Amino acid sequence: MTVINERIAQVNRGTKEALPPIFLNNVFGLLSAINMPVEGELSNFLLGQKEKEDDWKPAKLKEQKKAFERVWMGFLKHKLSVSLYKKVLLILHESILPHMSNATMMIDFLTAAYDVGGAISLLALNGLFILIHQHNLEYPDFYKKLYSLLDPSVFHVKYRARFFHLADLFLSSTHLPVYLVAAFAKRLSRLSLTAPPQVLMMMIPFICNLIRRHPACLPLIHRPSAERDLTSDPFVMEEQDPAKSRALESSLWELEALQNHYYPSVVRAANVISRALSTQENDVSELLELSSYELFEKEMKKKFHTVPLEFEAVHGLLGKKHDITADHFSL
Repeated sequence: MTVINERIAQVNRGTKEALPPIFLNNVFGLLSAINMPVEGELSNFLLGQKEKEDDWKPAKLKEQKKAFERVWMGFLKHKLSVSLYKKVLLILHESILPHMSNATMMIDFLTAAYDVGGAISLLALNGLFILIHQHNLEYPDFYKKLYSLLDPSVFHVKYRARFFHLADLFLSSTHLPVYLVAAFAKRLSRLSLTAPPQVLMMMIPFICNLIRRHPACLPLIHRPSAERDLTSDPFVMEEQDPAKSRALESSLWELEALQNHYYPSVVRAANVISRALSTQENDVSELLELSSYELFEKEMKKKFHTVPLEFEAVHGLLGKKHDITADHFSL
C-alpha cells in the first residue's frame, strides 16, 4: 500500500495536469483488490521480518489500517471521472470504511458526493448511513437533500432498490417530525401517478408503512373534506424544502386514484386505504427489486376458467354505425 501511495505521488510530480484516467483506473483496480483482515495480528508475510514481532509495524493490524487509510485518502483527493466516482461509492461502505482507522475522515468526500445529485447522491447514501449511525455524523440538511432526490427518474435508475432500502431505514425513526414524514408520503404518492406497476407494488406499502409509524399522518387518508381536484391541492410539488411543502394540509388522493389502475394487483394494494390501517407493517424488502418481467411471468402462470370478451361488429370503413362512409363503403 505504501508503494502504491509513493507511485501516485511520483506520477503526480511528473505532470502539471490531472492524472490520466487510465492510470487512476489502474490504481483503483489495485486498491479494490486489497483484502484487509478483520481482526487479529498478521503473520503470513512473503518477506521475512527484520525486527522483533512485537516491534514490527507491518505485523500490527492497527498499522495496516493506517496505511490503508493513507493510500485511499491520497487516491480520493485526485479528480475522478464520473464512472470511477461511482465505482468507489459502490464499494465504499463494505470494502473501505470498515477497514479505516478513522472513518470520519471520509465525511468531506461523502457529503460532497451527496451534494452532486443524481445517481452519485444515491450511491453516497450507504456511506453516509454508516457515518451517521456509527460515527455520529451531523448533517443538518440530510433529509432535505433526500427529499429533493425524489423525482420520476428515481423509479428507473439501476440503484432503485438500494435507494428505497436506505430511505426506509432513514425514515424508520418514530422521532421524526410529522411534517417531514407527511411530505415524503405525499411526494411519493404524487410520483406514483406516473410510476410503472412494478414500482407501485412496492411504493404503496412503503407509503402505508410511513403512516403506520406516524399515526399523526392518518388525516392524510381520512380527511373527510379532502379535495380531489389537483388544481386546489395545497401541496407544493415543486418545493424542495419539506417544511414548506404544505403536505399536512393535503391528502393522499393519489392512492385513491390508483384504485382505478389497469393492473389488478395495484388496485388491491391501493384498496388498503379504504379500510382501517393495521398496525403491522408490510415487508417491502421482497418488492424492492421487483421487475416488469416478473409481473408478466406471474400473470402468464395464472389460469382463468372464463375470459370476458367484448365484440362489436364492424359497420362501414371506419367501423362506426352511423358514419357516412358506411353508406358508400363496405368490408
